[in-house]
Amino acid sequence: MKSSPPSASSTASTRPLSSLAEDIPGDKRLVAYFTSSEGQSVDSSALRSFLLQRLPEYMVPAALVSLPSFPLSPNGKLDRKALPPPDFAAAASSDADFVEPSSPAQVRLASIFSDVLGLQRVSVHSDFFELGGHSLLATQVVSRIRAAFNVELPLGELFSSPTVALLSERLESLASSRVPALVPVDRTQALPLSFAQQRLWFLDQLQPGNSTYNIPWVLKLSGSLNSDALLQSLRALTQRHEVLRTHFALVDDQPVQLIQDSVLLDMPLVDLSSLSEKDRDAEAQRLIREEAVHSFDLSRGPLVHATLVRLGHDEHLLLATVHHIVSDGWSISVIVRELAAFYRQFVGGEQALLPALPIQYADFSVWQRQWLSGDVLTSEIDWWRQHLEGASPSLELLTDSPRPAVQTYRGAVLPVSLPRELSPCREGPRASARGPLPSWSLLASFQLLLSRLLGPGRCLGRLAHRQPQPLRDRRPHRLLRQHPRLPLPLPGRPFIP
Repeated sequence: MKSSPPSASSTASTRPLSSLAEDIPGDKRLVAYFTSSEGQSVDSSALRSFLLQRLPEYMVPAALVSLPSFPLSPNGKLDRKALPPPDFAAAASSDADFVEPSSPAQVRLASIFSDVLGLQRVSVHSDFFELGGHSLLATQVVSRIRAAFNVELPLGELFSSPTVALLSERLESLASSRVPALVPVDRTQALPLSFAQQRLWFLDQLQPGNSTYNIPWVLKLSGSLNSDALLQSLRALTQRHEVLRTHFALVDDQPVQLIQDSVLLDMPLVDLSSLSEKDRDAEAQRLIREEAVHSFDLSRGPLVHATLVRLGHDEHLLLATVHHIVSDGWSISVIVRELAAFYRQFVGGEQALLPALPIQYADFSVWQRQWLSGDVLTSEIDWWRQHLEGASPSLELLTDSPRPAVQTYRGAVLPVSLPRELSPCREGPRASARGPLPSWSLLASFQLLLSRLLGPGRCLGRLAHRQPQPLRDRRPHRLLRQHPRLPLPLPGRPFIP
């Protein structure tokens, strides 16, 4: 992207160019390079203020780099590869402006900023976003602050208080929102369902065994396979994670979690290697569809099912399905990673070096119920009732057929291509600094379309995933949480976890 804002009296005439920099692998940031007229200097802070007045915040570069001239290739064209990377570290550690943290809270906040931004140190007055932060990194910072300070901090607080000094002051005022510690609980007590689990359990009572909330996935395995070792790995995985050994029952008219000491998971083998390629592919697809709609009994378990399909001597498919009440789609990467570690152990004796799990999902369920109770729960429910008051209970679109009496869940995917000039992703999915992500821009556009078709009073939402730090990246249920549907526009209110 090239942009040429008009000259401002507070800045020299500049020639700007912006590009995506990736100083941290996988973390691309928008960086602006500029030159100034000979003999004139440009104040980067003034230039940033100038841009903020004329551009959406998400288009304001994370760094402004002054160059004497743009590097050119031998044929006279701009050589983007020769553009120097921004030095966020220098900006953070400048001795002239550096102020040391002066309190334990500031020390912890500065450490969090440094870790997330990949910097050695951060001044208490350095702006998180001017140091290269953006909305995706901001979610990491807020999550770590919640864990470190045991406080419920809305994401918007970091945008309004982007320095260590300002944020430490806000944390003092938020002391009343502290949440109880997440700790292991006694397994001899009745273990309640989390709110997300209770919702799925309730839906299953209406339609027992319905496969709508199944999460199927397929692993293509190439090379020599030891099926016995793979089955051992699946069983080790279920033994490691209590939630994969959990089923549900009614105790005193309330649903509870029952965790089995062990589950001997089966993995039947279906051999398709003798079929022709066409018939083999067709049968494999049929088996995949069949596995995806496997019917689970939540009152018995196990709520995990697997089938191994042999396509050839060195080619297999592992078909696996879990019920959403014990896992979610984001957790597949955790499952696959740990499954591979166990397989290496059972095949070659390489010890699976997996960290211990001090917290299991049942611990989270008890923690959530203890926290979201009494006045806290009443406050949250009242807030949602207030902001959803008057909203239409259903979405009556002008469809070709009437709404069926029983929901079928049949649907389709309709790809839509946006012109490049309209695409919110034209700067890349991580180019935004303080503004909305492309997904939010698309969501707002869809909300506008529905309001044109149906009038006001409709609420559109997206799933919001949140999890306490001890559960992140450690188990197959790490993102199974309350998923509030957010009305748009939505005042600044923290998500219900």
